[in-house]
Amino acid sequence: MKDRAAPPRFHYAWVIAIITFLTLLTTAGIRSTPGVLLVPLGEDFHWNRATVSLAIAINLVLFGLFGPFAAALMDRFGVRRVMLIAFGTIACALLLTTIMTEPWQLYILWGGMVGTSTGATATVLAAFVTNRWFVKQRGLVLGVMTASNATGQLVFLPLLATLITSFGWRAASWTTLTAIIILFPLVAIFMRNRPSDKGLKAYGAEPDAVEPERSVGNPFANAINGLLRGLRSRDFWLLSGSFFICGATTNGLIGTHLIPASMDHGISEVTAASLLALIGIFDIIGTTASGWLSDRVDNRVLLAWYYGLRGLSLLFLPYALGTGFLSLAVFIVFYGLDWVATVPPTVRLTADIFGKASAAVIFGWIFAAHQLGAAFASFGAGTLYTILGDYQVSFLLAGLLSLIASGLVIRIGHKSGKIPPTPKEVSQQAA
Repeated sequence: MKDRAAPPRFHYAWVIAIITFLTLLTTAGIRSTPGVLLVPLGEDFHWNRATVSLAIAINLVLFGLFGPFAAALMDRFGVRRVMLIAFGTIACALLLTTIMTEPWQLYILWGGMVGTSTGATATVLAAFVTNRWFVKQRGLVLGVMTASNATGQLVFLPLLATLITSFGWRAASWTTLTAIIILFPLVAIFMRNRPSDKGLKAYGAEPDAVEPERSVGNPFANAINGLLRGLRSRDFWLLSGSFFICGATTNGLIGTHLIPASMDHGISEVTAASLLALIGIFDIIGTTASGWLSDRVDNRVLLAWYYGLRGLSLLFLPYALGTGFLSLAVFIVFYGLDWVATVPPTVRLTADIFGKASAAVIFGWIFAAHQLGAAFASFGAGTLYTILGDYQVSFLLAGLLSLIASGLVIRIGHKSGKIPPTPKEVSQQAA
């Protein structure tokens, strides 16, 4: 009898998942930096919050808009090459940021260079990698990768706030630059573009499963074609509209303005940064659980609950800031569990509706809407603060928008009749 070849106990997909997680964590740390820089930059250069918020808004817009093009470039030229070029661009921008003196330099370096480069190493990267390397436990892996956003906050924010307090705002640029330099060789050595590069199938794939072919067309044309396909779908508009609100109510508003809002209420910058990092702790739990649930529960129902609870927590925030630490702690727990829990169900719905082959590019455009919402809230809240002197109206408007998003997502699939089944329903149908 011939011995059967035993499947490898450790699949290389887990190495890819670890490298991707570290990349997403570092990118999240870099993207969270504006929250601790908003006040120090204003004090050092005498820039108002609207001026600095505009740079952050440019960053958020380009971060989102480059996502679908990054996905197309990964498909055409390989994910490792795109990641390394992005790291090099980020490193140059962070280095030059330490010698800037004018707002236009901040707009180019932080808004343009960092915005586009981090757009290639963020949520779109997670969607691309999980769809290529995982069949089994895809939702859970995506949830853990998405939670790296919170882990990045947890690792970087208190550290950066402490360094800024002790050594000035430029210490933040040097610290994040060091992280990029450390990560660069890890990606160069261990990252692979697809399972076949290691002679493998995707984790959990059937032995006869066929790997998607590498794209041979113009990557920019492929990205635009993905957008045109999405624009013809009502579900694309519902997903994009709800994700616009998601971006506005997370990294656009809270990620950018919670620290200065807390400082306005007498909380020190280091403590405020620690509070934002604490949101990250609960987000790790919430997003990982969301990934697990997205494999088992109707993803539209999950999203409706997430947006509804987020809306209630944001309506509660002005009261929490004004009444004491205990109320703020309640906000942190409930909002933190919901911070980016919307990503795994949104990615799965995108793949179910448009197919795995197109999921990364089309999700890239949906994520672009997320970042447009983030830019809208970042600049809008900064402008409202300049006019009104506080953030109360911004927080209340964000809460109402979240409740609207809860109503949008539950309509996905209704008109077309293509309501994506849950994995449990698929298993029952197969049986």
